[in-house]
Formats: sequence, structure tokens, C-alpha cells
Amino acid sequence: MDVDEVRELLTPEALDLLASLPPSDTATDAVRLVSRLRSAGHPPARVAAVLTQYRLRRRAVAKFGPFAERMLFTEAGLEQASRLGVAAQHAGRFAAAGLTRVADLGCGIGGDALALAALDLEVVAVERDEPTAALAAYNLAPWAGASVELGDAERFDLDRVDAVWMDPARRAGARRLSSPDDWSPPLDAALAIARRRPAGIKLAPGMDRALIPDDVEAQWVSDGGEVVEVVLWSGALARPGVRRAALVIGPQGAAELVAPDDAPDVEAGPLGAYLYEPDGAVIRARLIGDLARRLEGRMLDATIAWVTADRLEPTPFARAFRVLERWPLDVKRIARELRQRGIGTIEIKKRGVDVDPAALRKQLKPQRPNAATLVLTRVGGERVALLAERAD
Repeated sequence: MDVDEVRELLTPEALDLLASLPPSDTATDAVRLVSRLRSAGHPPARVAAVLTQYRLRRRAVAKFGPFAERMLFTEAGLEQASRLGVAAQHAGRFAAAGLTRVADLGCGIGGDALALAALDLEVVAVERDEPTAALAAYNLAPWAGASVELGDAERFDLDRVDAVWMDPARRAGARRLSSPDDWSPPLDAALAIARRRPAGIKLAPGMDRALIPDDVEAQWVSDGGEVVEVVLWSGALARPGVRRAALVIGPQGAAELVAPDDAPDVEAGPLGAYLYEPDGAVIRARLIGDLARRLEGRMLDATIAWVTADRLEPTPFARAFRVLERWPLDVKRIARELRQRGIGTIEIKKRGVDVDPAALRKQLKPQRPNAATLVLTRVGGERVALLAERAD
């Protein structure tokens, strides 16, 4: 989005037009809207700017819920923005630490700054891209304690605040930047800032763990079953004795598994009555061993992130399955067993075996009414298929 498009978008006429558009869920509706707006005499530039926001707002509902209906976005800003529920967790940590003046360096469209301001924290949101900064100012306008400045994160005067939030830009246009030296600010610069002020640095969850310093807390975050980020916390925002954490946000709220370091694994053992599939945040944080001990379980295989146990123990940190049958990983045998049980709807999970689930599904030719989960994995080195059902 360029400056001219933002100027057009922020006119009263464009904002009123955007607010007047009816809900729509299909591409056909969007095409009809273009035709209707142009027929009504709206300038092409206004129609283009308004319909871009109309489309982005529909996508943004998944991250921002009803707040999306009064926000403005860029493509890149929406993609990188924290989900509102996740941003609320970030903001709560700043508030709990008693930090009241926070700089959001590289604020993007202002999603995290919005969550901070909603807790009555004073927020200075800094963004170096002028169009994005203008949209952030619009999004943060309802909060008197929030301000937006056009500037460079690395040149910000840290004496103005007592804590910092950073979400280094990891994209240039449509291209993902793989080197931390190319991020904005670069990872080394972000870590230098985090040594001067308590800070949270949001990064991609699959980042190279070798880049995580020993003096920060690394918290992997899962929302709705998807691992969305890892945050490096420093200073007063890092909890004493915690260097690894897995925060799992779900329908029942948030739960967290913490440890002073990567958890040692438990030994592999025989298949029990239940299987547990650890949440991705637990796997990324390397806390599977601690989870297994909580469940009084054992690893299904020394190299596979499945836990097995003899009893059911509800946990927010894993999905539980009741094991119904165990077969060799043989397609003909599996097809015959499923057919005999009338199973036609199959959820296929695989780990530790070289099998294409889509190709297998075609070979099984399921056409029956019953449903089940098929787990393709290894138990003690043996390739197996486990028929299972959800137990939680």
C-alpha cells in the first residue's frame, strides 16, 4: 500500500463508504460491489482502496474478531500481526510486571499496541513505513494513552520507556527473509535492545534454536492448535528459573508448561491403552519429557513425539486417543480391517513413517458410514497402524 492509497482511504468519503458496505462471503459478491460502486460514481482510486480494506477486514476477523470491523490493514501488516487473544497474553505479562510505559518498536498495523493500550498502559508505537504508521494511528485512535511515531526502531530513545515490545519484520514484499541479519530490526539489534530494557521479541516458531541466547526465556505459543510464534522475554519480563515455556491457548483458556531448560525425555516403552499427541508448542519447546511424566506415560518410540500411557489423564497440552486396534502397516490388511468395521471416514495421522496420507486414503477407498482415526507410526522400531478414537 502506498501513500496515495492511504490518503484516499483516510478521507471521510472513503471511510463512510467502507462502513456502508454489506457483509459478503463470496468473490461473486465482491465483483458485484465493484460494479455497483463504480456505477454510483465513486472514483476508481476510492473504489480500489475501499475494496482492498473490505477484503482484508474479512480475513482479519480470524485474528481480531469484531475489532476487525473498525480497523484498517495492509497485506503484510495483517499477515504478521499477532492474533488478538495472543496479543492479550503479551500485554498481560507487561502489566503483571508493573511496567507502565511500553514502546512497540516496529508496530506494524498496531495489533500488539492495541492490546497494551487496552490494559491502560502508555504505549509509543514506532513504525518506519509511513503508510503503515498512518493505519496504526487510525487503529489506535480510540486509546488516549497510545501514540504512533514515524521512525526507526534502532534509533528510538529507550530512556522514554521502561519496557519494549518488538516484532521484527521478517518479510520484504512477498519474500520471506531467512537471515536474521535482514530482519527489521536485525535480531542482534533487537537482542541488544532487550539487554537495555525488559523486552519481548516475537519471532517465527521454527526459528533456529541456536540463535536463542541463554539469558532469555523462550516461550512458544500455540493458539487453537496452531503454533504461531516464539517470544524471547528479557529482564523483568522473564520469569526467574524459566528458560523454556509452552503456552497453549484453547477454548477453555490458556495453560502453560514451564521448565528451567529443555526437558529430558522419558524412555520408550510398550503401547498402552491411550495415545497422546503433544501440542506443537510443547514439541517446539522440547518439553515432551515433562508432559510424559505428568501423564505417567512413556515415549511410543525414542525418536517420535507421541506419548503412550495406561490411563486417561485430561490435559490441555496434548490430544488424547483411545487405542482400539494395532495392525502391521500393511495397506491390504488395513483396508480389510476398516471394511469389516464399516469405517469410511478416516482421520489419518502419521509420524516417523514414510507414507503419503492422501495416496493411502485413495488405496483404502473408504465408502462406509463409521469414523475413526488411523495413526501411522512406529512402536519400538516396528511400523504400525493404530486404530484409535478421540478420548478427550
